[in-house]
Amino acid sequence: MKEHVYNRNIILILAASFFYMSSPMLINPLIAGFSKNLGSSTMFAGIVAGLMNITSLFLRPIAGNLVDHHSKYLLSSFGGIFLLIASIGYIIAVNPFWLLIIRIINGLGYVLCTVCMATWMASLLPRKRIGSGMGIYGLMNALGMAMAPALGIYLYQEFGYRRAFIASAISSALMILLVQLVTDRGYPMKVSNRQHSTKKFQIVQVKVLPIAMILMLFALPYFATQAYIVSYVASIHSTVAVGSFFPIYAVLLLILRMSMKNLFDTIPFGKFLYISLFSTFIGLLALSHLTNNLMMFIAALGLAGGYGLMFSICQSTSLLIVPRNEQGLANSTFYIGMDLGMSMGPIIGGVIKSVLRTTWFYPAMMLTLPIIWLIYYLNRRELNSVV
Repeated sequence: MKEHVYNRNIILILAASFFYMSSPMLINPLIAGFSKNLGSSTMFAGIVAGLMNITSLFLRPIAGNLVDHHSKYLLSSFGGIFLLIASIGYIIAVNPFWLLIIRIINGLGYVLCTVCMATWMASLLPRKRIGSGMGIYGLMNALGMAMAPALGIYLYQEFGYRRAFIASAISSALMILLVQLVTDRGYPMKVSNRQHSTKKFQIVQVKVLPIAMILMLFALPYFATQAYIVSYVASIHSTVAVGSFFPIYAVLLLILRMSMKNLFDTIPFGKFLYISLFSTFIGLLALSHLTNNLMMFIAALGLAGGYGLMFSICQSTSLLIVPRNEQGLANSTFYIGMDLGMSMGPIIGGVIKSVLRTTWFYPAMMLTLPIIWLIYYLNRRELNSVV
């Protein structure tokens, strides 16, 4: 008899994960322009834009340790409240210096939600279904990351900054409401007194570090593309419908993850990695020759099969490679890889654009692929042993 996995609590957490991710992602493409609109310099606007990710990066180890020792419901609720406070702060902000404090609050809410919600979801899944379950969870995150920025830009163009930020506040409020409806409060696993006394504060989960590094390297080309694809298309004088790239990516990712979800529990890490390496290579090659919409479709498919697919594989492997009572720390270490990829992708992309010709932008990004393979090769036994 087939085991029923997607019960009421899991569906509520999946929906809440979409809304928590949508809240800050709706703000992100608007925040630099809003800061300048309030009177800041371009440099200060850049600091404001990056402060949320910097905050979340430094707070992840704390969040990871907290979630292994406290109720995931309580911490997720606090995360949602911080997101709501930040969203309201954007609506009423009157000078750019307010934005510094608001971005820190936003980062605090974001880090609590990312670590707590993912660990909560994993704790409700049978261990043998973590791969497929976290694949769907990652899909909800990815849809929030793909759809919310487009919605934010549309609302800004139609109604202005502050009314666009109202949508972020609504998204945060919906996340808080959905979390209240979850009946399993996600209390930490009980451990023996001996284990409790010997357990120390850990900054990262060492077993997950290679996985976080692999995810970071897959994320670099994706987030560099997110930051520069519009200017890249303009500089190569292409006529492709560049605005359709990320919606196409989101649809393809949805199809890939839904069609392959049952394979996440049965196929070893290494086989997925080789598929994603090849897919990323094809995607970057298509971006290097972005002459028509067919090439753009191939590029979107390549990145969906690369970073999009490996996000779920890396997250489920991070959770399976450690004991259940350390999954919070494992999740926080995993998300450090995403944070670094998200922040370093645009920076490295900017360096490449400044020192190389535009036509070398994506060939240079291909240098991440052999480094990914090397990290995998050195850790292949541990990574392939979880399935």
